[in-house]
Amino acid sequence: MSNDPLLQPYTLKHLTLRNRIMTTSHEPAYGDDGMPKDRYRLYHLERAKAGVAMVMTAGSASVSRDSPPVFSNLLVWKDEIVPWMKRLTDDCHDAGAAVMIQLSHLGRRTRWDKGDWLPVVSSTHEREPAHRATPKPAEDWDIARIIRDYADAAERMQAAGVDGIEFLCHGHLLDQFMSPLTNMLDAPYGGSLENRTRLTMDILTAVRKRVGNHIVIGLRYGMDEVEPGGIDMDEGIAIGKVFRDSGMVDYLNLNRGRIHTDPAMTDMIPIQGMRAAPHLDFAGRIRAEVGMPTLHAARIPDVATARHAVATGQVDMVGMTRAHMADPHIVRKIVEGREQDIRPCVGATYCLDRIYQGGMALCIHNPSTGREGTQPHAIAPAEVKKKVVIVGAGPAGLEAARVAAERGHSVTVFEVADRPGGQIRLTARSKRRAEMIGIIDWRMAQCAAKGVKFRFNTWAEVSDIMAENPDVVIIATGGLPAMDVLATGNDLVVSAWDIISGDVKPGANVLLYDDAGDHAALQAAQVIAEAGSKVEVMTRDRTFAPEVMAMNLVPYMRALQDKDVTFTVTYRLLAVEAAGNQLQATVGSDYMKLDRTALFDQVVVNAGTQPMADIYFDLKPLSANLGAVDYAALIDGLPQPTGDGPPGFVLYRIGDAVEARNTHAAIYDALRLVRVI
Repeated sequence: MSNDPLLQPYTLKHLTLRNRIMTTSHEPAYGDDGMPKDRYRLYHLERAKAGVAMVMTAGSASVSRDSPPVFSNLLVWKDEIVPWMKRLTDDCHDAGAAVMIQLSHLGRRTRWDKGDWLPVVSSTHEREPAHRATPKPAEDWDIARIIRDYADAAERMQAAGVDGIEFLCHGHLLDQFMSPLTNMLDAPYGGSLENRTRLTMDILTAVRKRVGNHIVIGLRYGMDEVEPGGIDMDEGIAIGKVFRDSGMVDYLNLNRGRIHTDPAMTDMIPIQGMRAAPHLDFAGRIRAEVGMPTLHAARIPDVATARHAVATGQVDMVGMTRAHMADPHIVRKIVEGREQDIRPCVGATYCLDRIYQGGMALCIHNPSTGREGTQPHAIAPAEVKKKVVIVGAGPAGLEAARVAAERGHSVTVFEVADRPGGQIRLTARSKRRAEMIGIIDWRMAQCAAKGVKFRFNTWAEVSDIMAENPDVVIIATGGLPAMDVLATGNDLVVSAWDIISGDVKPGANVLLYDDAGDHAALQAAQVIAEAGSKVEVMTRDRTFAPEVMAMNLVPYMRALQDKDVTFTVTYRLLAVEAAGNQLQATVGSDYMKLDRTALFDQVVVNAGTQPMADIYFDLKPLSANLGAVDYAALIDGLPQPTGDGPPGFVLYRIGDAVEARNTHAAIYDALRLVRVI
């Protein structure tokens, strides 16, 4: 038996959990027509097989038809979900993990133009800023119907064999009723604390009557809304005692803050550059004063923080949900004494930002997450060992090196800089985004353990590569800022990279023209603004920074809005010319014929990157495959054909050496290509 606090068993009601680590309910948006089919099942099963004690499925599975999904939520109001959920549950049980599902009615946290276009219902007529629907206050027949829907959904999940059910109150309908900020109803469901908790209690009563006492039931609620007039800690404790005294609730899962706006959501679920485990002490207070089994998750990104949470008695079970998206094998690696091999969660929150824009959750640097059926997390050894040469030690090149070495190949990496990292190193120059370097550091450690050879400070020429007598050459040289974007004056502007790197100092009055919409523009804007300069961020798009997405935008706005920064959308920088000791910018529009000018003393352009791929084109005629990639084979996970060129090495290029994309795309390129070499 281990003495590690994280590895101690825990008994929750009648349920014996093998350790103290779980993945809390979240919606990765892997469902298929609202059903947890193979992609969804394999995602949770991977974590179960690797040792997690409990997988909590569904980020608020929808109990009612007037709670339509906004990011591919499971539909537990459908009978057809039972066999799908049963297969998931049975598989995870066979792997030794308990299974729970989170049920919810979204209330106003959805839209009327989703699903069946039914009216949105809540305890208020005020819209939620995040989803913009103006709800109708619930009528008596709405309440009766929703109570019945919860009981029906619970019965379905009991038939599916789940160990427990969690009701998500926080931010959703039950919390909208509980919070004084969002409950505008009269008695019996509005006014006093007893009235505001009545809907939750009525649902608990109906569910317990339907499914009995053997199944675990928990509540995830907001213990403190951190907003004047809302639920505070004292009332949060009082609510916890109401649930405890009911005798119908087996545990509390605690959130803190609100989720009705992007800033509120980001404070509740912090991203990189923000404090780790910011609500842990508050969860500990609820546990101490209410005296119920307590679960909690909110940026607990590493084993040390999780161990502290359990060892100090703040929680009984600790959620490491985003951490398990980065590495589903955390528990296995703890048990095996391999904590140093855990792929770190760098807090990029690419996962959450994607689902809030209608995509599937993906980890920024683990492309196997969510693709367990096609891109397994384990790398199989190659039958034939080869000599692999990689040019470039950014995220794409390092992933290619890691996977090739894991396959057993002999790997040499050329890198022109004196250290690895590529664009990630530029990103990490911003203090708030320094954790991004973990993407590089982890891969370097994995490469070192597998004997990968690095040649830094080396501009690889054809002769250098051919001297290695390679079987495979992979070009991962990345890109350089695209600067030839104006009709005239390209020689007068600087790039966002110049500003971020410190190679160019900010001017006093700066125009930053952003034609890429990514992090680089806002990083540069922050550098300029923090230097005390005036900056105008201009884009031809109808919104600024669309690639940054919701939660990652919040820290930028907090760094910029109190400074001399303006944002101009739907305008396009056409040209720049010298005007004495200043620069005259000519601005147009895609919407109408427009030609106006303004003076600045510096113009910064962020227009993405262009591939730096000369070495690829030098090698292409010498390669056996002439650089070609068979896309069907790539997608199907099959080896690439050798091609019709001269005998010898095969050649590929990946990441930004192909075209400007993002970190996840670069790493995914490398993984799916190299895992079959």
